[in-house]
Amino acid sequence: MSVIVVVPTFNEGPNVAELVRRLAAALPEHASVLFVDDSTDDTPHVIESVAQKSSMVVRLLHRDRPEGGLSGAVVEGLRAAEVAGARWAVVMDGDLQHPPELVPALLARGDADAADVVVASRYTGSGDAGGLDGWKRRLVSKASGLLARSMFPVRLRNVTDPMTGFFAVRTGRVDLGTLQPRGFKILLELLARTRLAVVEEPFVFGERFAGESKASFSNGLRYVQQLWALRFGRLSPFALIGALGAVLNLAILAGLQALGWHYLTAVIASNLLTIATNFLLQERFVFGDLRGEAGSSAWRRFTQSFAFNGTEALVRTLLLWWIVERAVPHPELVQAALILIAFLLRFVFHAQVVYRPRRTAPQPTFDDVAPLRGLVPDGDDE
Repeated sequence: MSVIVVVPTFNEGPNVAELVRRLAAALPEHASVLFVDDSTDDTPHVIESVAQKSSMVVRLLHRDRPEGGLSGAVVEGLRAAEVAGARWAVVMDGDLQHPPELVPALLARGDADAADVVVASRYTGSGDAGGLDGWKRRLVSKASGLLARSMFPVRLRNVTDPMTGFFAVRTGRVDLGTLQPRGFKILLELLARTRLAVVEEPFVFGERFAGESKASFSNGLRYVQQLWALRFGRLSPFALIGALGAVLNLAILAGLQALGWHYLTAVIASNLLTIATNFLLQERFVFGDLRGEAGSSAWRRFTQSFAFNGTEALVRTLLLWWIVERAVPHPELVQAALILIAFLLRFVFHAQVVYRPRRTAPQPTFDDVAPLRGLVPDGDDE
C-alpha cells in the first residue's frame, strides 16, 4: 500500500527531526513524507538536513506564495499525492500533537471499512483533547465542532471532530479542483463539499513538542467566515451587505427628503454613500480571500467597483426619474425595486471582474517537488 504523509509546516524546524524519526519507525518502507512548507525561517534547511539522514523518503515543497494558508498547503500536498499514485494521503500537523504511531491504525481502519476518509477524533471512544492549551481552547474547540455539525447535519453526521487536522484520505475520491482552501480547517472543506464515506479513529491530542501554537483570534474569525461561505456561499453575505446597503440608502434618501432636498439630489447622495460603504464591507467579508488572488491594488478594486456601481446608479437614477415623473408618485418604492433588479448584475461584475482570480501556472508534478530523499532512491518508494 502506497502512503504519503502530508505535513503542512510554518516555522516548525525544531519538530522536523523527531517527527520524521517517529514516522519512519511507525510506517513501512514504501511510505514517504511530504513537507509542504510556508516557513519564513530556516525550516526548509532543517528538512533538507533531516532528509539526508533518514531512511524514509522525505520530500519538500516550499511555497514562496502561501496561497490559501494551511488549507492551501494541504491541498497542494493532496494533489502531489494523487500525481505520485499513492493510495492514501495522511494529513497531520508538524508539531507532534498528532501521534505518528496512529497513522497505521488510520490506514487499517480505512481499508477495513472501505472508507474514503478516516478522521482521527479527539471526541470519540478513548480520544482526548488534553493537549489543547487550557480550558478556554478546549471549550472553543468543542463549540466550534458543534457549530459545524449544526450547519452540516447530514454531511457531518458521522463526524465528532470536524475541526481536527489529522486524517487520512483515499486519493482520487475528492475533486481537489472544487475546493476553496482558506484558513486552518481543510477537513471541514473536504467533508462539506464532497459526499464521502467517513469513519473515525480515536486519538489523544498530545502536547506540542517544540515551538508555539499558531492559533489566534483572527483564525477563529476566519473559521466563522469559512463556515458561512460553505453553508451559504459567497452570494449570501453579498446579499446581506446589499440588503443593509439598501436600508441605508432608503434611510438616507428619506432623511434628506425630510430636510427639504429634491428627491433627485437626495438619490445621488444616498447612492454615493452606500456605494462606498458596500465596497468596504464586501472587501472585508465577501471577497476577502480573493484580494490577493485578484492581483490588483485596493485602489484599483475600489475604482472598478465605484465606476460600475456609479454607472449602474446613474442608469437606475434616470429610470427612477423617468418612472416617477410619468407614473409612480413614491420614489422610495421605485428605488427599492430597481435596487433588487441591479443586485445580481453587481454580484456578477464583482466576482468576474473586480475580484476575478488570476490564471495560475500549471500545477507542479510530483517530480517537480524537491526530492529530498533519505537512503531510498526515487522510484523505490512504491
